[in-house]
Amino acid sequence: MRKLIYGMNVSLDGYTAAPGGDLGWSVPSDELFQYWSDRVAATELALYGRKLWDAMSPHWPFVAQRPDTTPAEAEFGRRWVDMPKVVFSSTLTEVGWNSRLVTGDPVAEITRLKAEDGGPMDIGGATLAATAMRAGLVDEYVLATAPVVLGGGTPFFTALDSWVDLTLVETRTFPEGVVLTRYEKRR
Repeated sequence: MRKLIYGMNVSLDGYTAAPGGDLGWSVPSDELFQYWSDRVAATELALYGRKLWDAMSPHWPFVAQRPDTTPAEAEFGRRWVDMPKVVFSSTLTEVGWNSRLVTGDPVAEITRLKAEDGGPMDIGGATLAATAMRAGLVDEYVLATAPVVLGGGTPFFTALDSWVDLTLVETRTFPEGVVLTRYEKRR
């Protein structure tokens, strides 16, 4: 059975994006960027919601063509393109870059994917992750908490019918005061 991991940069008050989708507050240090890049390399399958797909797909496949691209960004772009992805959307008609589109019930598809043999799956996009959380499908949470308070925006966590007991399995401090915490769901 595969493990489903939800991880993102998050503000101290729990938001993944400021109002209007602004991500300017979450530019990672080189060390944190490398952490996320290494996670992409270790991920067997990534699950994306449409909004996150719309943010990532126009950028990462082409980043190496920009003259100001760093070697780390080029590496992340290659890893991102090579990583198999499933995009959940009721509005898209096609996706590219080693991806397939699912237009049906995300809970049914994520449940099916989790039941397969294989390595870890990452889930990205707050809306899709909220659906998986409410269904009890997320096994691990990774929060890279930045020292900024946004006061609103897109929350990392969704409202749930009952609490989820977690065990802290890792903490790490990155430059600029970002603290990474990783939790696994208690069995």
